[in-house]
Amino acid sequence: MYRKLLILIVFLVFSLPSSAHQDIWINVDTENLTLAVMNGEAIEVVFDNIAIGRFGASKARMKNDDRTPLGSFRIGWIKEKSQYYRFYGFNYPTREVADLALAENRIDKDTWQTIINAIEAGRIPPQNTPLGGYLGIHGIGKGDRKVHEQFNWTNGCIALTNEQLDKLSKWLKPGVLVEIR
Repeated sequence: MYRKLLILIVFLVFSLPSSAHQDIWINVDTENLTLAVMNGEAIEVVFDNIAIGRFGASKARMKNDDRTPLGSFRIGWIKEKSQYYRFYGFNYPTREVADLALAENRIDKDTWQTIINAIEAGRIPPQNTPLGGYLGIHGIGKGDRKVHEQFNWTNGCIALTNEQLDKLSKWLKPGVLVEIR
């Protein structure tokens, strides 16, 4: 009887969603340059002095414009070792980004369809369209900490110090929502 009860308890512990992490999402404030880990509406931790794209943030981001995209994204992949310490890639461009870009004639119908096909197939959208790609959250790697403290310096990503990224990493998993506002 004891063994059956133990097996049931173990099964329940591993099969039920963890309430501690099921409502975790990331809130990036591009005006105040903060990144908050949210648990529902409660703030778990706030990281100050993040860096964004060197030319700010925009809903109309394009390749090589060095702006951070505004909107809702999800962590799509993780690269444990990168030039910028560690990289948490976004599922950018999303359908909303592609729809807006098509409506504004920033991409053509074929490019839009390629993005939509990838999304509908559950793949990471193409990263080489006119909308750009390879955007996410990363550290500064071996970069200059003083530059990070004084300037927005990325090509459109969200950057934290390597130490901040180490603390943040326990919450960044594939599928986690990232709201950039």
